Amino acid sequence: MVRDAHSSGCLASTQIIMANRHLQRSVAMQALFEWDFQGCHDDLADDVIARNVAEFAPGIENSEFVSALVRGTLEKRPVIDALIEKCAPEWPLDQVTIIDRNILRLGIFELMHGNYGEVPPKVAINESIELAKTFGGESSARFVNGVLGTIYREMGEPMKDDTSKKHKITENVVVVDKKKESIGN
Repeated sequence: MVRDAHSSGCLASTQIIMANRHLQRSVAMQALFEWDFQGCHDDLADDVIARNVAEFAPGIENSEFVSALVRGTLEKRPVIDALIEKCAPEWPLDQVTIIDRNILRLGIFELMHGNYGEVPPKVAINESIELAKTFGGESSARFVNGVLGTIYREMGEPMKDDTSKKHKITENVVVVDKKKESIGN
């Protein structure tokens, strides 16, 4: 298959964006870990974000994605934590490792409140599994996959059959939003 210069440039640009997003998710998870480890003080969140961006991603031009992930996760934490407890009842939240707990928080936030046009649900789940493989223990990836998979199924598996066709995204948003509201109850 022959690609023209334009399509090759778009592919390279997409790969850079994806790598940048993966790095920013990693930094967001590390910031959430530090925030949790230091006692869950919401007033320290901005300092924790800035410190982690400076330490782990000094070359990124725009850290808004990191900030949005961390702030959004902290804002929705009560609902997110309740979902973790509901979907992993044999694991009380305080017994889940700090790494796994914060990977789950981040993944659930992105799964339930993310922009599906930019990050389809399956991508959010896969990114969380990759974080668990990188930072977690031996069974972390399996645990994260199980919890996020349960939540995804309870949401009605949004965009299951089509994560690439933009015309279907708007059709799914209305249904997904209704599921998002009901799953938190």
